[in-house]
Amino acid sequence: MASSAAWLPFLPLFLLAFPCAMSKKTYIVQMREQNIPNTFSSSQDWYSASLQSLASGATDLLYVYTDAFNGYAASLEPDQAEALRSSDAVLGVYEDVMRHLHTTRTPGFLKVEDEFGLWPGTGNHSKEADQPFHDVIIGLLDTGVWPEAKSFDDSGFLEVPARWKGECMSGPDFDPSLCNKKLIGAYFFSKGYIKALDGNMTEVLTPRDHLGHGTHTSSTAAGSPVANASLLGHAGGVAQGMAPHARVASYKVCWEQGCTDSDILAAMDQAIRDGVDVLSISLGGADWSYYETGIAIGGFSAMEKGIFVSASAGNEGPQPGTLSNGAPWIMTVGASTLDRTFPAYALLGNKMRFTGASLYGGPGMGNKLVGLVYNTGTTSRKSNLCMPGSLDPSVVRGKVVVCERGENSQVEKGGVVRDAGGVGMILVNTAENGGEELLAKRHLIPTAQVGAKAGNAIREYAKTDRNPMALVITGTQEFNVRPTPVVAAFSSRGPYNLSVQILKPDVIGPGVNILAAWPDDVIPAKLDIHKRSANFNIISGTSMSCPHISGVAALLKAAHPNWSTSAIKSALMTTAYVHDNARNPITDSANGGPSSPWTHGAGHIDPRKALSPGLVYDLAADDYIAFVCSLNYTVKQVQSVVRRTNVTCSTKLSDPGQLNYPSFSVVFGPKKKVVRYTREVTNVGDAGSVYRVAVEAPSAVTVRVRPRRLVFGKVGEKKRYGVTFVARHKTDAAHGGSITWRNRQHRVRSPVAFLWGES
Repeated sequence: MASSAAWLPFLPLFLLAFPCAMSKKTYIVQMREQNIPNTFSSSQDWYSASLQSLASGATDLLYVYTDAFNGYAASLEPDQAEALRSSDAVLGVYEDVMRHLHTTRTPGFLKVEDEFGLWPGTGNHSKEADQPFHDVIIGLLDTGVWPEAKSFDDSGFLEVPARWKGECMSGPDFDPSLCNKKLIGAYFFSKGYIKALDGNMTEVLTPRDHLGHGTHTSSTAAGSPVANASLLGHAGGVAQGMAPHARVASYKVCWEQGCTDSDILAAMDQAIRDGVDVLSISLGGADWSYYETGIAIGGFSAMEKGIFVSASAGNEGPQPGTLSNGAPWIMTVGASTLDRTFPAYALLGNKMRFTGASLYGGPGMGNKLVGLVYNTGTTSRKSNLCMPGSLDPSVVRGKVVVCERGENSQVEKGGVVRDAGGVGMILVNTAENGGEELLAKRHLIPTAQVGAKAGNAIREYAKTDRNPMALVITGTQEFNVRPTPVVAAFSSRGPYNLSVQILKPDVIGPGVNILAAWPDDVIPAKLDIHKRSANFNIISGTSMSCPHISGVAALLKAAHPNWSTSAIKSALMTTAYVHDNARNPITDSANGGPSSPWTHGAGHIDPRKALSPGLVYDLAADDYIAFVCSLNYTVKQVQSVVRRTNVTCSTKLSDPGQLNYPSFSVVFGPKKKVVRYTREVTNVGDAGSVYRVAVEAPSAVTVRVRPRRLVFGKVGEKKRYGVTFVARHKTDAAHGGSITWRNRQHRVRSPVAFLWGES
């Protein structure tokens, strides 16, 4: 496998079967903690003893979990796992699964370049904090960290908070002294991964990042300012994270072939114990159920400890129902564009000109048109996709080649054209692959990637003109692009199949063409013939949007240290916007049309408005427990999710959608045309505030809100309201609505999405 990690943000979300040759597999065993006999001095002693007695011959205990989970991970034969399931002391036994990673300008784009004035030397906007600022710690579960990156410089930082209980592990290429007052923790977790590979692991066991993804996400969330940052001249300027004064703790759980649940749980367990304030998780996979998904279970434990958890939605868009990490106690983040692009142009012999995108930085084609070829080759292989060996050098030499997206990587296609003697490439999206989305890649030859509509016109010209000609122009950069934001086509969509009554994703944030720190020893572009390293890289994915929200959440936690995690999430959601900088509804780059709530959630985050949301939808652990109890799980399965073995589900919601969430997902059916929900809002604005409601809904649905006016006499006061949704006829799932409480100072907007039961 190549050392470059440029491919990582675009890996599909699926579960990999472990090698068939293994007689044993890794299982995660959840225990009833109150069953521990008094004869055992620790949970680990009890786990080891019960494992040996229930699963004869099983002694391979990989991890013991105490904070994110009650139980352990062990290597077992299938019959040993089955024996454990029969024990009353065991809540559940789940097979370990493999998950994958999801990948200058954004602080200014999000208007957080001064961190709300929270940090020393800039004043303090927080009415709640007694100190000049609240020392926030962001923990990132990823591929590790490159500690020498300038983004982790600790100049001007105060001493590490005494409440921090973490450490920096050592590795063959990582000395603990590399940590500092900025990078305060560095771990690696590999036991489950090694077992998944049947022990055939060749990677270095180290906290150091040899893939790039973790360094990129860490610096996006909290990177210190770095002047003159760029990717070999592209996107030049000052690069800094969303919360550059926050501390960073790195938990390496992902390796070349993925990340196992057992390692992920171990890292979450450690992070909770260490004392992080925010957990950022840019990875995921297929979620089978809440009680079988480690991130959901660990995230619940983190939420109970007051830790804000944000996670990437995935890169399986634009297909609906592809979203992962959708538990309501986790902030699920989709990806969108920002107001910077790297345009490239395709000029045709018929004088048509199409704007695309590219990060090619080598010698250009000059200013003369050359021949244009499409779908030509000497083999049966698909030359339209520019697969290796598919192009005829006698036809391609000295010309520009039209290549369609699909099957092999975008950068590799340029290598195929180059090897056949081509001098340029026009990379065209199809309706099924990319739509109108433009992702800037560090191509090997002059390249312009264009959208599907432009691609259709270019292909038609190449096939019908007697002497088709073209020229590719690259190497420019534009700011204040319109329209923006636009939802990325790759961004995974709702509904979330485990609980369709909760609207997911929650929000979108910058995730396309993001510049951030990169390891010195990882070549930014796969197949790069120049083999030039770089201190920064530009990549895309919901992996990139997630740490933006994590960093902003850290700022809100600094401003409001007494807010719950649900209050912070609510503030980010109800102040999000759904219109672009051209004042039109945010579009979906998959088809160029308006995006739906299942695509953008509550909308694009607006950090400054989130600082003062007016009202919040607050939730406690008991509320989430009542939600899980409403999912038709057994009591034992509910106990597995919430880590409370005394839960009996005597209190549960009548409908999962009754959770006091800042958004609405309304599911109609042939016999269910009326849906009623209740919500409660808490005043975090001024005393004496009065709010009136405004409703937006498609013509197919009638929405009634009672009362229509909320009066708050004091800060912290709570008020309830009810909503009745009536379907006149079947609705289009793409058409959403909103319920907004507003006064002169605030707009508290809750998005509404509609579904029909059979859709």
